[in-house]
Amino acid sequence: MLRVFWAAFALLILCLLSLGVGVIDLTADAKAWQVLAISRVPRTIAVLITGAGLAICGAIMQMLVRNRFVEPMTSGTGQGAALGILLVTLLAPQASIFVKMVLASATALGSSLGFLAIVRRLPPTQPLLVPLVGIIYGGIIGAGVTYVAFQADLLQYIDVWMNGEFSGVLQGRYELLWVAAIVAAASYFAADQFAIVGMGRVASVNLGLNYGQVVLIGLVAISVVTALTVVTVGMIPFVGLVVPNIISRLYGENLRTTLPVTAFTGAAFVLASDILGRLLRYPYEIPVGTVFGIIGTGVFLWLLYVPRRHVP
Repeated sequence: MLRVFWAAFALLILCLLSLGVGVIDLTADAKAWQVLAISRVPRTIAVLITGAGLAICGAIMQMLVRNRFVEPMTSGTGQGAALGILLVTLLAPQASIFVKMVLASATALGSSLGFLAIVRRLPPTQPLLVPLVGIIYGGIIGAGVTYVAFQADLLQYIDVWMNGEFSGVLQGRYELLWVAAIVAAASYFAADQFAIVGMGRVASVNLGLNYGQVVLIGLVAISVVTALTVVTVGMIPFVGLVVPNIISRLYGENLRTTLPVTAFTGAAFVLASDILGRLLRYPYEIPVGTVFGIIGTGVFLWLLYVPRRHVP
C-alpha cells in the first residue's frame, strides 16, 4: 500500500506541472479556467489513461506470451489497429469514430491472435526469438499500412496514427479513452488468472483454469485499449515494455500486487515525457512517442545489463 501511495503522490506532482505548462500564461489570462477545462485538463487525463492502459496491456501480454520482451506496440497489435483505421478510411471515409474504434479493435485482435499463433511455434529454449519475431511481424503489418496509404495518397494522414502525441487532445475529442480506462481497470479482476497463464498451458489446466478463455479475455482487453489509444492519440512504443519490466524487477511478478503500481508508473512516465516534449523546444512540441521512444530505449538497455534484483 505504501508503494502505491508514493507512486500516486509523484503522479499528482506531475499532473500539477502538466496543468501549468503551456504557451498561454494562466496567471495573466482572464479566461484561464476555459483553457484548463477545454485543453489542459483533458490533455492530462488523456495522458494518464494512455500511460496506465499501455503499461497494464504490456504486463498482461508478457504473461500471455510468457516473455518479458514483448508489448502491444512492437508485436503487431498497434500496427493492426492502424490497419483498421486505414481500412475504414478507405472503405467508409464518413464513418463515425465509434466505427473506427470497432474496426481498429477487430484488426488489432486479429493481429494479436496471429502473433500468438506464431510465437507458439518458436522453440522455448530461445526466448529472444519472441521479441525479434514480434518486431518483424509488426514491421510487416506497418509496412503494408504505409504502402497502401502511399498508394491512396494518405501517407500524411496515417502518420498521425503511427507517432503518438497529445497536442490535438481537447474537450470532446478524447472521451473514448474512458472506455480504455474501464477495460484496463476491469483487467485487474483477472490479474490472478493472467498470472497463472504465465506459468504455461499445462500448469494452468492442472490448476483448473480455462486457459483458452483467459487468453482470449486478455487479448480482447489488450486489443481494445491499444485500438482506442491509436485512434485517439496514435502509437506510443515501449511503454508496455519498459514499465512492466521495471516493476517486475523491483516488486516481483504477482500481478494482483503489482498491477496498480504498473498503472501509476506508466501514467507517470508518459506524463513526464509529455511535459518534457512541451519544454524542450518551447513553444513548439516534440511528440511524446518520440520522447518516450528515446527514454524507453535507454531504460530498456539498462534493464538488459543491470543484474536482476532478488525479490523475496
